[in-house]
Amino acid sequence: MKKHLNTSNSHLHNRQSKNTDFKSQLKTIFQYLQEHVATASMVSAATGIPQKNICRYKRDLEKVGLLWEIERKLCKKTGFKAWYLTTNPDIAPLCFSQLNLF
Repeated sequence: MKKHLNTSNSHLHNRQSKNTDFKSQLKTIFQYLQEHVATASMVSAATGIPQKNICRYKRDLEKVGLLWEIERKLCKKTGFKAWYLTTNPDIAPLCFSQLNLF
């Protein structure tokens, strides 16, 4: 019985740790893209956050209007076409800026 309780406590700790990692990774990506325009692969190389995680955070940030795709061109890291991203509203696409005028 005691062993089972320790496992549960360990599981709860792991869940809290994952939530902390999520917030930390999201904040790191957001801040990086405030200062850089980059693809998910380039962000991954610069921050050490797995590219798959960055794609998930990208979706979440886009849904709340905090991340924009600037242009699709060859990635400097992979050589494949990819979207260059930003969280900086000053360099967001023109359609975003126009929406703020009204």
